Amino acid sequence: MKTIRIIFALAIFSGNILLCSAQKPSTVLDGIYIKEHAPARKVVPYTHLREADVMWYKRIWREIDLREKINHPMYYPTTEINDRKSLFDVIKDAMLNDGTISPYSVGALGTDDEFTQQLTIDELKSLLSKTDTQYVEDINTGEQIPKLVQNDITTDKVKRYRLKEEWFFDKQKSVQEVRIIGIAPMIEQFNQQQESLGYKPLFWIYFPEARFVFANTIVFNRANDAERRTYEDIFWKRQFGSFIIKENNVYDRGINEYKVGLDALLEAEKIKEDIFNMEHDLWNF
Repeated sequence: MKTIRIIFALAIFSGNILLCSAQKPSTVLDGIYIKEHAPARKVVPYTHLREADVMWYKRIWREIDLREKINHPMYYPTTEINDRKSLFDVIKDAMLNDGTISPYSVGALGTDDEFTQQLTIDELKSLLSKTDTQYVEDINTGEQIPKLVQNDITTDKVKRYRLKEEWFFDKQKSVQEVRIIGIAPMIEQFNQQQESLGYKPLFWIYFPEARFVFANTIVFNRANDAERRTYEDIFWKRQFGSFIIKENNVYDRGINEYKVGLDALLEAEKIKEDIFNMEHDLWNF
């Protein structure tokens, strides 16, 4: 009996040693140097702009499709790794853990993009994690029975982003510039027959507020691992692909409300060309 007690005590002691060793943080450097540049990055402030300096401006809404190759650095990795995470994970962690980014409601119809109602933490959590009811077949009776399914919005489901931005001509500096006002992650909606109903924004975030988080988050650079960019670099340098879905107009309607198919794409290109020609014509002597 005494021998059994000794063996049992030794087993517990060995288990505790293994547990402590498993929980010991790693001191191994996964690389050849400590990456200090991006975590210490500061946001480049916008230049001061007076209302009197703005000679012309146009508000534009556009969408970024993460399935395009140029936009893959925003989508991958779908599971966070040591030095990188997707744009949605960056936004979600900043909202839920740090509180450095504030989400705003899109309204009941998903059309409110004016930052009128800020979401609470509980509202945000209920938005990102919902309990749905699905009907499954009972293997014994063959009847359809309801089953509760946890439906969490993860980064692999966010395949589009909507941008709200303003293009303007600053006559004080004689340059045309663009500033992003807001960004909204979007997910695809389905009906009961699993037919796509299009994409709908989850929430809006105020982009100037999010810049401080984006500036310290590394993004993959295909050309050079030593020159890892940040999400702030991608947006600041316009290194993403997108298409215009709306311009400011008297009817407050999107392109898809009066154009379809190829005509909608041509209309989006026309709006982009008009913005380019506006600046070009100013310097056409």
